[in-house]
Amino acid sequence: MSNQKQQKPTLTGQRFKTRKRDEKERFDPTQFQESVVQGLNQTGTDLEAVAKFLDFSGAKLDYRRYAETLFDILVAGGMLAPGGALSDDMTRTNFCLFTAPEDVKTMRAYAQVFNKLIRRYKYLEKGFEEEIKKLLLFLNGFSESERNKLAMLTGILLANGNLSASILSSLFNDNLVKEGLSPAFAVKLFKSWISERDINSVAASLRKVGMDNRLIELFPLNKRSYDHFSKYFTDAGLKELSDFARNQQSLGARKELQKELQEQMSQGVSFKEIIAYGKEEIKKSSISEQMMIGIVWTSVMSLVEWNKKEELVTEQAIKQLKQHSPLLKAFTTQDLSELTLLLRVQDYCYDNIHFMKAFQKIVLLLYKVEVVSEEAILKWYTEAHLAKGKSVFLEQMKKFVEWLKNAEEEYGDMLINSKHLQRFPEPSKWSLSLVH
Repeated sequence: MSNQKQQKPTLTGQRFKTRKRDEKERFDPTQFQESVVQGLNQTGTDLEAVAKFLDFSGAKLDYRRYAETLFDILVAGGMLAPGGALSDDMTRTNFCLFTAPEDVKTMRAYAQVFNKLIRRYKYLEKGFEEEIKKLLLFLNGFSESERNKLAMLTGILLANGNLSASILSSLFNDNLVKEGLSPAFAVKLFKSWISERDINSVAASLRKVGMDNRLIELFPLNKRSYDHFSKYFTDAGLKELSDFARNQQSLGARKELQKELQEQMSQGVSFKEIIAYGKEEIKKSSISEQMMIGIVWTSVMSLVEWNKKEELVTEQAIKQLKQHSPLLKAFTTQDLSELTLLLRVQDYCYDNIHFMKAFQKIVLLLYKVEVVSEEAILKWYTEAHLAKGKSVFLEQMKKFVEWLKNAEEEYGDMLINSKHLQRFPEPSKWSLSLVH
């Protein structure tokens, strides 16, 4: 046995029998298409029957392998060649999205067909999104009516959460943009989407996938301005989308302004120069003082790495705000700006849990350094506060507000300039201890 040579492996190998159920089906989209087309021809325009047929057929037809073929048939009636034309050599059906009536009711019914199909066969989700992206790239190969129906359906599917707004990236294709197909398609799509939901829901979906600042790319470079965007969609009856884009533009500008202010502060630029820059931006960018004080507040609070302990974070906040009080004072020359600042403070303290107990001390400091007046504090307390943390913050301010009201009644005519603390009687010991 030990003297026997080991057999060398051969290339011929052995042939093993396989069970029929283990054999992989040959890729044959023609046979698949004929099966689907035959079923659709039998169900006709009865979309309930179509949904049942698709549900039943998934058990015997390989949807996973032929997902693209399946969706091509349901949308266009047959397999699509590159560019959007129907393949000539295969059986088609006249019962599909593109041959359906162009109305909202029918499009909703088709959306339900796709919704039921994808809910039943979850693995089709990704393939369906890829199909829609492809169809959008084929827009110039479809008729105007076909594009309209596809746009309406896509808007409804987006509203129902069957698609991600990321599919809109296909509309930024250079050829579609150049030919004006992208904005025209977007009008129909957004009208459908907004009518099913509202602009806030649409905006949230766009932000989720980073599409909120890209809509302007629907236009060629020579028309890529917010003025043109606004006029185009307003004229098309989509003022809410136009306003949304304007707000996004403003938000982008505010972020850049905040970034610049933070850099100036961190580099030690003098308050005089920062204030001059801020006031110039108010004129140049046509932003309000209320918006500017919000940006200044955020910039000041973003400069510090805050301690996680409540007692220490309060000391940090008082020190930081006292140091930067000249900046805050420069942009609270209007009553509404003072109130805006108080609301910003409330919002910040609520969103950052370690600041919850610091609210009272921050407001008292702002009062002491003449950034906010007693009128602003009283207005905030009585009617203008936010719902966020309302009970906690009102309770914190209760004693100080009572003191303000008593001082106002007692000294009445003496309170000529509400921002000058020297006109007021000395606060009680409890209030002084909070701001020192």
